[in-house]
Amino acid sequence: MSDNLSFVLKKVDTVAFEQRPIPDIGSHDVLVEVKKTGICGSDVHYLVHGRIGKYVLESGKDMVLGHESSGIIAKVGQLVSHLKPGDRVAIEPGATCRTCGTCKEGRYELCPNIRFAATPPFDGTLGRYYAVPSDLVYPLPSELSLEDGAMIEPLSVAVHAVVRLGNFRTNQSIAVFGCGPVGLLCMAVAKAFGASRIIAIDIIPHRLEFAKSYAATDAFLPPPLEQGETNVKFSERAAAAMKAVLDIAEQGARGIDLVVDASGAEVSIQTGIRIVKSGGTYIQVGMGRPEVTINIDIVLSKQLIMKGSFRYGAGDYPLAISLVAQGKVDLRPLVSHRFPFQDALLAFETTRHGKGSDGKGVIKTIISGPDVKVDEL
Repeated sequence: MSDNLSFVLKKVDTVAFEQRPIPDIGSHDVLVEVKKTGICGSDVHYLVHGRIGKYVLESGKDMVLGHESSGIIAKVGQLVSHLKPGDRVAIEPGATCRTCGTCKEGRYELCPNIRFAATPPFDGTLGRYYAVPSDLVYPLPSELSLEDGAMIEPLSVAVHAVVRLGNFRTNQSIAVFGCGPVGLLCMAVAKAFGASRIIAIDIIPHRLEFAKSYAATDAFLPPPLEQGETNVKFSERAAAAMKAVLDIAEQGARGIDLVVDASGAEVSIQTGIRIVKSGGTYIQVGMGRPEVTINIDIVLSKQLIMKGSFRYGAGDYPLAISLVAQGKVDLRPLVSHRFPFQDALLAFETTRHGKGSDGKGVIKTIISGPDVKVDEL
């Protein structure tokens, strides 16, 4: 095939299929024929709002969507020797400068010059072809399908939060706020690392039910917000209820070693720092309102470690692939809906509304590449 059919965001709530030039590749790059792409909440956010924080889709500068992808190598640069056409690969969708301080420190996810797929002004992966530096594609073991390969991106987000930043270890406990794909994968990673206890927190009962069937040992449905109650007061009440119902202690074996918020909700953040044990770790993954209120006295008196988690970094993709290849993380149950490329808009609308025409709730939606069958895994 010589065309590069792509799914393009023109402006807020306006998309189109367009033929784009097949990208040129440099001597150290590869050209990937994209086969499977997962829809991330950020993709939907750009469709609906045209921006996330400082990243804004400018007028007249449209953008190909998508960044959770896998595919097959179509072409390699002349200096690439470890890959060949036909190799099945997962794509890490952020090319960095490699020369700044953070890149040289091994924290390239913080590179100020990163070219991240489907982040304005850079095109994403929802086309037939995508060009990427050869060290940012990872061969898929035979145990992994191409669909698994697309799911390695959100799994790497979870690996980065739980393992790299949360320093999670065997026999520790974790509480995860938000039972969307990233929250569920944080639970799965913790389970793979031998967690003693995994607590799922969400406001939607069927999400909690799925979390319990997938990786969580315990689930907590917060009480409803009372009329006139502030978020801070609610978090105090919710934390107290959670501690009582689940027998959570401030220290010792019943303490929570790691809290991960994958929701971005202010009340989750406020509740999370109240339930984590003294000397514990709190990791923020979910993106919500940019300004939130927290009780800094709790952070100080508990001597908490608080970190923000941004995408993924060195070693996260290989570890994520290894966890799946070893059977320690099963990605298949998370894929709830699948669509052919020509139905990409329907796939986005399904994800946006959280429920498909089948009435089934959305966990993760996968779009197949052009001319790829939906059931071709």
